[in-house]
Amino acid sequence: MPRTSPALPDRSSRIRTALLALPVAALLLTGCAAEIERPSKQYSIQDFLGNTSYTGLSFSPDGTKVLVSSDSSGVFNAFALPVAGGAPLQLTHSETDSVFVRGYFPGDERFLYSSDSGGDELDHLFVRETDGNARDLTPGEKLKAIFLGWAHDDGSFYVSTNERDPRFFDIYEYERDDYGRSMIYRNEQGLNFADASPDGRLLALAKTITTGDSDIYLYDRDSEQLKLITEHEGEINHSVAGFTPDGAAIVLRTDADNEFMYLVRQNLESGARDVLLKPEWDVRFAGYSDSGNYLLVGVDDDGRTRLEVLDSSGEAIDLPDMGGAEISSADFSADDSVMAFYASSSRAPRDLFVREMPAGEPRQLTRSLNANIDPADLVDAEVKRFKSFDGLEVPGILYKPHQASKENPSPAIVAVHGGPGGQSRVGYSGLYQYLVNNGYVVYAINNRGSSGYGKTFYHLDDRKHGEGDLDDCVFSKRMLIDTGYVDPEKIGILGGSYGGYMVLAALTFRPEEFAAGVDLFGISNWVRTMESIPPWWESFRKALEQEMGPVDQPEFFRAKSPLFHSENIVRPLMVLQGANDPRVIKAESDDIVEAVKKNDVPVEYVVFEDEGHGFEKKENRERGYAAILDFLDLHLRGES
Repeated sequence: MPRTSPALPDRSSRIRTALLALPVAALLLTGCAAEIERPSKQYSIQDFLGNTSYTGLSFSPDGTKVLVSSDSSGVFNAFALPVAGGAPLQLTHSETDSVFVRGYFPGDERFLYSSDSGGDELDHLFVRETDGNARDLTPGEKLKAIFLGWAHDDGSFYVSTNERDPRFFDIYEYERDDYGRSMIYRNEQGLNFADASPDGRLLALAKTITTGDSDIYLYDRDSEQLKLITEHEGEINHSVAGFTPDGAAIVLRTDADNEFMYLVRQNLESGARDVLLKPEWDVRFAGYSDSGNYLLVGVDDDGRTRLEVLDSSGEAIDLPDMGGAEISSADFSADDSVMAFYASSSRAPRDLFVREMPAGEPRQLTRSLNANIDPADLVDAEVKRFKSFDGLEVPGILYKPHQASKENPSPAIVAVHGGPGGQSRVGYSGLYQYLVNNGYVVYAINNRGSSGYGKTFYHLDDRKHGEGDLDDCVFSKRMLIDTGYVDPEKIGILGGSYGGYMVLAALTFRPEEFAAGVDLFGISNWVRTMESIPPWWESFRKALEQEMGPVDQPEFFRAKSPLFHSENIVRPLMVLQGANDPRVIKAESDDIVEAVKKNDVPVEYVVFEDEGHGFEKKENRERGYAAILDFLDLHLRGES
């Protein structure tokens, strides 16, 4: 779905470290496994789904445990991991809806978590008491609640909900002890919470104007006055990293006069700015530790996050070499004595590490990769660029099976990320490694419009979706063929969400280019999609139209909607869909499947009744991944 959907961070502390693209075993600490000349051992889907996924990160008040969500039970539940090592303790026992932890309470081991119903994205916020009982802090029908973080004095926490008006999120302050709440900002202007000042008086609020233009406001709770602090001309993006510990300034990410997002500190009284960090890539996230002793920064270095930590003087702290790992989130204990972070490689799912500050060595707390899988049988991802139809250099992530060679050319998949402004990254993908392990070359393309390569590249697809970005996908085939180890007649295309639309667009508007397509919850009818966006996206509506096109011009969207041109589809199609998806509703998939069947073209359709926009439950991923491989083996490789 469109990149302008509200990707509000889940914050277990005051560090803004959550990434848009959520998603390292011991090999990261010992060096990558050596290339092997033999064909890799082939593993079952059960082996790959035997991996464990972890997300969420919060230290217990005494610093002895880390709170995480894990799908080791088949559904995401809350677990406590001992920092000193040892077996995790399961804290929730849901068998249906996933539990995503938001953090421990500062003074005891109560914790907050979010959960929706069947993937409908109508999250409620729950507190799990120390006696094991859970309480919904945001009861009601058809509302969405977002945990925003703790006040700096730890006496209260902030939550936003759209219960008053489905379009906008009001901000509430909850008391730590009795959960009493009060509305502290009534949202009538489509602003979204970014941070609160150390004294709690000022709220930093963000306003999205377009995908390339945004502003930051300060709301004074005492005077009830709203002040714009990012006046500018032209299109410039701003986002909040956090107030400085002394409350005198605010740290912003901005791309003012620059291709990439960088860090500035803006004085609240004078408005003067000074540059904190200006790398040659986007600053992806940044935030202070609770005490303010450290500023943690994630830099998007060519599809891989490079972690930097600055001390209170602004000097960089030396960090250990993690073997080029992808760092996806990090946090500090309350006293800043320990840092925890998630890291992954292309050969290993993300694992949780802890490190004593300021100079300790990383210690691994989790082992996500199934012990039955030898990481040497998996493959390293390679950043690979090619020249597209107009000479534009397009990057992507290439995965080559060990057994692929000029003597033994392999079938290949062009994999398209969601967004459309997402980014394929050098980290672990269970689906990609499963396909590669079964002999498929995978190229995860970062076509024009992808994030991470500068704002010019990012905006090249505005209102041109299914055009140049689709031609990038087509031209990537030449690069794959030129490797010498890809069979030119056996190249398919796969993608989810917006990437699913690209699959349908490829089979519709470039019908002879790809031998088969796999669409995971992709858009087939842009007219309906633009008319049925969730009400809580209201504050992003203008940006959505700037990105995608004018909602009041249905013919514009009909022209690029595969459903209205489905008679062109002549290659086999597979569609996977969650029945409860609020972004790409089930009718999008129902209609394209029925339309393509009329062409006497092979179509397979897999529906998950208990999933939404993406497949969280292990049993559903097992069913979906296995079905994808069977489909590709039949229609791409030509095996029954």
